[in-house]
Amino acid sequence: MQIIKIIKQNMKKDTKSHINVQGSEITIISDSFGDYICLTDMAKKFGGEDLIYGWMRNRNTLEFLGIWEQIHNLDFKGVEFDTFRKEAGLNSFRLTPKKWITATKAIGIKSKAGRYGGGTYAHKDIAFEFGTWLSPGFKMYLIKEFQRLKDGENQALSLNWNINRILSKLNYKLQTQAIKENIIPTNITKEQINYIYADEADILNVALFGKTAKQWRNENKDKEGNVRDYATIEQLLVLSNIESINAEYIRTNMSQEERLVKLNSICIFQMRVLTSSSVSKRFETLKNNK
Repeated sequence: MQIIKIIKQNMKKDTKSHINVQGSEITIISDSFGDYICLTDMAKKFGGEDLIYGWMRNRNTLEFLGIWEQIHNLDFKGVEFDTFRKEAGLNSFRLTPKKWITATKAIGIKSKAGRYGGGTYAHKDIAFEFGTWLSPGFKMYLIKEFQRLKDGENQALSLNWNINRILSKLNYKLQTQAIKENIIPTNITKEQINYIYADEADILNVALFGKTAKQWRNENKDKEGNVRDYATIEQLLVLSNIESINAEYIRTNMSQEERLVKLNSICIFQMRVLTSSSVSKRFETLKNNK
């Protein structure tokens, strides 16, 4: 029987956070590519947004931006970059973030409109370089506060993951008890009992991940652990839910085939809900509210 594959997790949506660097609030936007720090907020402390334009017309800055794009951006337009590089240093040379982005298809710098959260943003690598140009001391504090923010996010993410992992294990006990009472025949060997447990565990694996534990190990021989150790928070939450549901299905003597179809349908529905835009934002909010 062919099982419908679980839908892929949505790409990470933009999330916004803030850090305070020497009394200045700095906005950070994170997306699927990385963390972007607001250069406009950084420049306010030292005089205003004109500092960004002055920094960008500097030849050394332009060289740095070009190298960064060549490393990270396959669509970067090198010909247009060479034109800017030749003009850099001339009194008549002017370069704005929007002009740079439009001409070269740069991705390291972003220009966002809006009264709240608008301004010029740069990937953290580039923002730290701008920080050096503004003030080496300011840059050091910027890096320190940025790292504090990321450490807090990672800690919250790890906590959420572990809570769901523990919950998943607790609910698994419900399933194994239901198996013992309703599926495992009497007078069979321990090896047979273990096989039935593994077989039932794989029903959940196939329903949620689209493959058995053995299939996952064969495809990931370089990794330690099992497929569940590499699950997302959303997947672990769904796994926790279907473990208890499967236990009830077992009590009603529902066949494995029928349970697999029903559980797979539940997995697809719940993953769609959990990876929807509104719910994803709630997950991000939980991670940022340390």
